[in-house]
Amino acid sequence: MGISLDGLSSGLDTTSLINQLMTAEAAPQDQLKAQVTKTNTVVTALQGLNSRLATLADAAATVAKVGSLDLYTASSSSPALSASVATGAAAGELQVVVSALASAQVGVSAAMATWPSPSTITIVGHSGTPLEITPASNSLDDVASAINGSTAGVTATKVASGVDGSGTTLYRLQFSSKTTGADSAFTVYQGSAADVAAGTATNALAVPGAAVIKTAADASVTLWKGTAAEQVITSSTNTFSDLLPGITVTAATASADPVTITVSRDDTQISAVASGLVASLSSAFVLIAAQTAVSTSTDATGKTVTSAGVFAGDSTVRGIRQSALDAASAPINGHSPGEYGIVLSKTGTISFDQAKFSAAMASDPKTTIAAIQTIATRLSAAATAASDKYTGSLTSKITGDQSQVRNLGDQISAWDVRLASRKSTLQRNYSAMEVMLSNLKSQSAALSSQLSSLSTSTSTGTTG
Repeated sequence: MGISLDGLSSGLDTTSLINQLMTAEAAPQDQLKAQVTKTNTVVTALQGLNSRLATLADAAATVAKVGSLDLYTASSSSPALSASVATGAAAGELQVVVSALASAQVGVSAAMATWPSPSTITIVGHSGTPLEITPASNSLDDVASAINGSTAGVTATKVASGVDGSGTTLYRLQFSSKTTGADSAFTVYQGSAADVAAGTATNALAVPGAAVIKTAADASVTLWKGTAAEQVITSSTNTFSDLLPGITVTAATASADPVTITVSRDDTQISAVASGLVASLSSAFVLIAAQTAVSTSTDATGKTVTSAGVFAGDSTVRGIRQSALDAASAPINGHSPGEYGIVLSKTGTISFDQAKFSAAMASDPKTTIAAIQTIATRLSAAATAASDKYTGSLTSKITGDQSQVRNLGDQISAWDVRLASRKSTLQRNYSAMEVMLSNLKSQSAALSSQLSSLSTSTSTGTTG
């Protein structure tokens, strides 16, 4: 810490004087700092608006896509079938009888202590191509492990099966196909692929004590049952994706009674999409209004201070708002968007009128949907023109302001150097002044001393 030698000769508070001078000297830098703070506040507000406009652009672009509002819901008259909507659905109805569910093949071997020698196993699937598997040993654990690690599409599980007359513990191997459907059928042979081809291999599921517990089978449903048009549709799983366009049907249980699948337009979901689009636009308008509004406050003296929002007088923001407003409120083929539930108020805000939208959908759904998509297309263009990360007008303004902040920062740094140099100069000058005053005082004291001595000497001579 430095030692203060304030006013040792002059009696002045030189540190205070220097600080006051430096405060005056730093006024231009303080103005630059204030400008940085103000510009950063504007940038933050612009970034918030840009984010909301980007969200609006994405939402509007999604709604504007062909088929985006072709939304449907599917229902079933029975728990035996469930239906869900995918892409490309259309309104309609179909009666279906669930004839059978899909199943996987399950079989068990005869009870044994170890797999018969030789240990080679061959599994033949529905394609007829044999897959030869060679376990590490004849142990049932090794056999099961080899099958589970193969590409046969079959799992093997060792299951306890009592003891034989000699007290030896016996087991069975349960074989299950990994998938359902008729094509998942398989046969397990004791022997090599060559033995299978020669007809000398043993079918492990056909020997005494072995059995096929469940056969592989497809699920099947019957359309128009009992009529001349009756048609059976099969699937390797319990799911059918081709009964109706864009509808996935899943069978839960077999049923002799017809199940009705109904597909209808989902007005609730369409309304939610339209409402969400308006809400996204309104969110941007609310932010602009909040950042433009004039507010009043009271300063420390009790005086009322009026402050305008950061967007007040900003022509770029004003132009963006007007473009979005025009996109949402301009007529469509001579009809006001208000007829479709997108209502413009006297104060320039946008709201969604559920009742009007529902009435329009009930009266003319095709025209209503087309109108919403037209508005979405216009909003997408307006919002993108403002918020595009490369060419957006708002993006460009943000980039320009950020560049200004960087330039101001460089100027502030330059002022730091300039002020440090100025302060050092003032400290040297005041120190030199104190030294000079100290020397003058010393000289004055010495001169006074000499004069006093001279006066004394003269007085003594006169007396003598």
